[in-house]
Order: sequence, then structure tokens, then C-alpha cells
Amino acid sequence: MKIVVVGTGYVGLVVGACFAETGNDVVCVDKMASKVAALKRGKMPIYEPGLEELVVRNANEGRLTFATRLGPAVEKAEVVFIAVGTPMGEDGSADLQHVLSAAAEVGRAMRGYTVIVDKSTVPVGTAERVRQAVRKETAQPFSVVSNPEFLKQGAAVEDFLKPDRVVIGANDQKAADIMLELYRPFTLSGAPVMVMDCASAEMCKYAANAMLATRISFMNEVANVCELYGADVDQVRRAIGTDRRIGPAFLFPGIGYGGSCFPKDVKAMTKFSSDKRYRFKILEAVESVNQAQKSRLLVTLDRVMGASLKKKTVAVWGLAFKPRTDDMREAPAVPIIEGLLARGATVKAYDPQAMPVATHIFGSRITFAKNAYAALKDADALLIVTEWNEFREPDFERMKTLMRRPLILDGRNIYQPAQARAAGFTYASIGRP
Repeated sequence: MKIVVVGTGYVGLVVGACFAETGNDVVCVDKMASKVAALKRGKMPIYEPGLEELVVRNANEGRLTFATRLGPAVEKAEVVFIAVGTPMGEDGSADLQHVLSAAAEVGRAMRGYTVIVDKSTVPVGTAERVRQAVRKETAQPFSVVSNPEFLKQGAAVEDFLKPDRVVIGANDQKAADIMLELYRPFTLSGAPVMVMDCASAEMCKYAANAMLATRISFMNEVANVCELYGADVDQVRRAIGTDRRIGPAFLFPGIGYGGSCFPKDVKAMTKFSSDKRYRFKILEAVESVNQAQKSRLLVTLDRVMGASLKKKTVAVWGLAFKPRTDDMREAPAVPIIEGLLARGATVKAYDPQAMPVATHIFGSRITFAKNAYAALKDADALLIVTEWNEFREPDFERMKTLMRRPLILDGRNIYQPAQARAAGFTYASIGRP
């Protein structure tokens, strides 16, 4: 098929590259000329494992191209995916201006029947708004489909190529059949394809992310109570995870969730629920717990070292909101480092991928180390903020030699307390004695 993808962010670029991989002709369109020029040179705007190889291979084969002008690409397209940003407004709502603007531009450029797919995460009712925006611009036949993405950053390519499920919201059979054919290569192993109405499909993405965020905040609350009673949240997590009604996923306590999805989607679901005069109390609590959890390491540090950190150096391992990405949107590292700076600390940070992004956030206010051990030089404490694999099996003796004070505050519970203490460290984690 001839496919156009509007937007080359995390979602759009993965969608375009993966559809090209199965033999489709794909044009990825972005208004940023510099971004398009970089993509044509094989330079990725984001770090996502496996994506660069996929993009370069399909670009070299001529199946994947990049453009700044949407009109000429849409004229030849059978399916157009809208994968532009939906930034969060001050009231928590999703800003749809880019989605609706793209829809109108697609409408003006269409030359025949086209399936227009909402791939961006959008509130319930957006498909109808997109339909209206397109209809104002054209008399050509078209269908609007809601096709939410379920891509984990750090595993987005794998998630697309081998999905758990595909959700298609379509109000007519012709559009549904086209989408089923498009996704057929990815579901040959038996992944379910669920065809439903557009509103239900739009709700699926929010409900899934809200549930996962709720599990995270719930376990963080459990961990905080475990600390008060001397219980071990790891033992609790393992025990409840064996219950088939619960399962083990997303039961790991820590210092809160971040990224572009969970925080935004929780707030958006709360907002569009309130638009119908329904107060989603559980999600209000989920968000409140998550914001508070981001300060847990600072609370512990205050207890150990006092509220003033003047003339103290604190090392931070991990800046991205999760491993295998350079994304720092809503990352716990940001409020943690701001809190350290407010207390007068000198901060030395290291992250395998996110330091260029962090430079735009912190500038020269913190020092960026060339590797994890370099960040420890003369440090009075180490805060582990992101659980990158390279942090999991360090040389504790080398660490202790480098640090001025052997203190580790582990926000991701990647070490065993007994192991760290046997190595001579004062060690604190989340929800463990």
C-alpha cells in the first residue's frame, strides 16, 4: 500500500519504518526541514533501539522516504496516519490543534478515497472531530479510523513488529478491511486484532496506561508503608505477583513514573472525565502519589545528611525516565536534581543516552561525567535514578575508593541491601529495610 505518516516523533517514525519493512511504500512527513534533512542522511532524532537500522535499510531500499510537504504525498496515498504531538494543556487536556490541522491539510490534498488514521493518543470523541475537519475541506470519500499505539519506549520497534494486540476503531467495513490487511503481516503469530467503534478504541489506550500507572503508584504506596513497619516490599511484590488475578508486571516500586505517556494520559483521562461531570478519584490519587514519590530520595537524603548540602557533591546515575531511551519528559531525575541544587549541592550526573537532552534542561548548573565511575569522584552520596543495565553489577570496591562518603540511595532497588552493606556502603532503597 501507499502510506503517509504525518509526524516523525517516537510513534510516527516507528510506524513508518515498520510498515516499510513489510513492503509498503511509506512517506514520513514533518514540517521541520532540519529534521527531515537529518533523516535523509540516516540521522535519528531520537534514541530507540533497532530503529536506526530499520530506517536506514528501508530508506536504502526506496520503500521509506521523507518529505516536508504533506500535499503531494497525500495525493497518492491510500492510508494516512496522523502521528503528531498532542501536548498537555494547563488543565490536563490533550491539545488537538496539530491533529486537527493535519486532518484539514489531508482533506485539502485528497484525490480519492483515503483512510485517515488517528495514531496519536487522543481523547474519546476525536475521530468525529477529525471527520468534521476533513469534511469541511473535501467532497472526496474517506473514512476515519482510530488505531491507538501500544509502544513502550526502549522496545517500540519490537512492540510494533510483534504486538500483543492491534486495536482498530472503524465505523465502516471498507476501512476495517484495509486496516486488517495492513496489519496482517504483524499478526500471523496469532496476536488478536480487535475491531470496534472509534470511541471504544480511543478509550483503550487511556484505560491501559491509566491501569499501569495505577499499579505503579499502588506499589509505591505499599513500599512506603513497608518502610514504616520494617517489611520488605520485594517479598510482598513476589507474593502478590503469583496471584493469577494480579500477575507480576508493573509491581516494581521506585521513585515514580515519567515519560510522554503515563503522566499525560492520566491527566487527560481525568480531564475528559470531568468534562462529562465525572470525577475520576482514583486517577487523581495516582497522579498525587506519583508526584510525591519523586521526592522520596530527597527525603531520605535530608534525613541522612541534613537539609543543607552546601560543599557536598552528589552523584546521579540515570537521567532518562526509563532505560533504553533518551527521553526526559516528566523524568524523576529533573525534580530530584532541582531539589539537590536548591539544597546547595554540586551535582555530577551520568546517563548512557540522555545527557545531550539533559544539557538543554540544566545547562552548566550540573556537571556531566564521561562515565558512571567518573561521576563518583569525591561524591558524598550516589543517587540511582534510572535502572540502566550497566549500573546493575558495578565494582563496589572501586566505587568506595572514588567516593568521599560511601552512601548509596537506590531509587530503583537494583542492588541487594546485604550486598551493598557488606561492601561497606550505607545503603537505602525503596520499601526495603
